[in-house]
Amino acid sequence: MLRVAITRAAPENARTAERVRARGAEAILAPLLTITPRAHDTSTAGAQALLFTSTNGVRAFGGARELPVLTVGDATADAAREAGFTKVHSADGDVTALAALARSTLDPARGKLLHIAGDHVAGDLNATLGAAGFSVERRLAYASLAATALPAELMAPLDIVLFHSPRAAQTFVRLGAPDAAALTAACFSETVAEAARAAAWKSIIVAPAPREEALLDAALGARHSPAGASA
Repeated sequence: MLRVAITRAAPENARTAERVRARGAEAILAPLLTITPRAHDTSTAGAQALLFTSTNGVRAFGGARELPVLTVGDATADAAREAGFTKVHSADGDVTALAALARSTLDPARGKLLHIAGDHVAGDLNATLGAAGFSVERRLAYASLAATALPAELMAPLDIVLFHSPRAAQTFVRLGAPDAAALTAACFSETVAEAARAAAWKSIIVAPAPREEALLDAALGARHSPAGASA
């Protein structure tokens, strides 16, 4: 049985572990990041929509639920609906896709956009939308703390290490990337893979689409994929 290390933060890592087990592999929880909510401005006055680039932002945001929400992908959209938002639209992609969704569905003249984010953000969503005439205000709702030592689980025999973010891959490399030459790095996107390539791996797998289902299918095969699963 393949042993698969999951480096993403809780609580999402537990859901990933369920999907890994459903594909017939052993799931090893080895988080390299810890998410800590931060006090932030929750006022939505003058805003026409909220932008979420992670489920962590959805959970951390303590403001009203009335505004339309645009999310980077389906997992974040699902989290927004679970949190009580009713007008939710998913870009089903990456930050570039989210910016395109905002440009096609929103009007810069109708008010600012609130980007509810953490202290580390992939891409430059605010600059991209600013160039299209939007006023974007980034609210720092959580911090992402990197591990200072490798979890013991990453020192045990493994076959695959899953990376959902560039920062997790960077942290693994910074902390020594033990036995990487004998392991496969399975990466959520090409940006994540770029960070992982700082170490010498047996192989690197990149998800063909920025969704967890695509990542796990690429790393473990689709034949064990549970019906209805989504990232």
